[in-house]
Amino acid sequence: MCRACPYVHARIAVNMPQQVSCGIILITINKTTPMERCFIRKRLFVLALLLITGNLLLAQTDQDAIMMSKHNFCTGLMYGHSNWDHYWEGTFKRDNLNLGTVSTNSYAVMGNYGITDHLNFLFGVPYIQTKASAGTLHGQKGIQDLSVWLKWLAAEKTFGKHDLSLYLLGGFSTPLSNYTADFLPMSIGLHSTTFSGRLMLDYQHGGFFATGSATYIYRNDITIDRTAYYTTTQVQSNKVDMPDMAAFSLRTGYRSHPLIAEAVVTNMQTLGGFDIRKNDMPFPSNKMNATTVGINGKYEIAKIDGLSLTGGANYVMAGRNVGQATSYNLGVFYIIAFHPKKEHSNQKPSHDTSK
Repeated sequence: MCRACPYVHARIAVNMPQQVSCGIILITINKTTPMERCFIRKRLFVLALLLITGNLLLAQTDQDAIMMSKHNFCTGLMYGHSNWDHYWEGTFKRDNLNLGTVSTNSYAVMGNYGITDHLNFLFGVPYIQTKASAGTLHGQKGIQDLSVWLKWLAAEKTFGKHDLSLYLLGGFSTPLSNYTADFLPMSIGLHSTTFSGRLMLDYQHGGFFATGSATYIYRNDITIDRTAYYTTTQVQSNKVDMPDMAAFSLRTGYRSHPLIAEAVVTNMQTLGGFDIRKNDMPFPSNKMNATTVGINGKYEIAKIDGLSLTGGANYVMAGRNVGQATSYNLGVFYIIAFHPKKEHSNQKPSHDTSK
């Protein structure tokens, strides 16, 4: 029976997830309100489903250029849905009547804590369900991977109304349950412990911004429930060598009070691996590449200080051994200020003309 490769979630972050920082708009910390810093993005879900490597649902600010103020904690829930009925078998795009439409639902808890104004700790934990509309493959469900990030605002420079900021991030993810990785595309993850490093550069002028990032993901080997398998050669082992991954992202948008909006393009590349063979099932160490476009937004609830709603949609434009997925996500987040009098302590006088 042929099975399509899942729209995997890379840990860039679920990733998911994805990919978790509370914030998605890329604005420098000196001109953001606590609510804006809690703008969680879908990335936690898009990349999380985009590369089911286990970093899923880190849709919060591990992807954006916003910092949570010292002793502030942003937390919330996010729901994501993804589905596809066509996929790439290598570079050949096809459908599969034995699968029909493959859908994934994700429910994530995430948060972002300001250790200092320049150092944040982020986390995300997703619960995932998969389902195929045709055939006999049973969907899977369960808690996927814990993803954590440290996010450091390494440098920031202001030139008149222009702001330039450099961020360095380190991430770690590991499975929280004994789910099966070797059951694609119904698996909820790849069950690999990962280590990630990210470099992110953000530019802002007034309310407009642009942010670019590059991420490297090291993936540990995994163990599967069989003692022999075939990749490009026969392997007599239950250990699978997982290729590392790289991801590149460019996002741009505009923010004003109480609305934030952005557009994003993401490219993910597996540094190794092999293609799905003709009419064969996918395998955890397949080469899984994808280029995704999407939009994200956040709206602050004026009557409830600290509460915001987020949403986003994404589409896989091109790929290799992945599903051509359409996905969307919705979230609700709230900021808890442990020291309310200090919640603006990291802000400089703003020259943001968008206010």
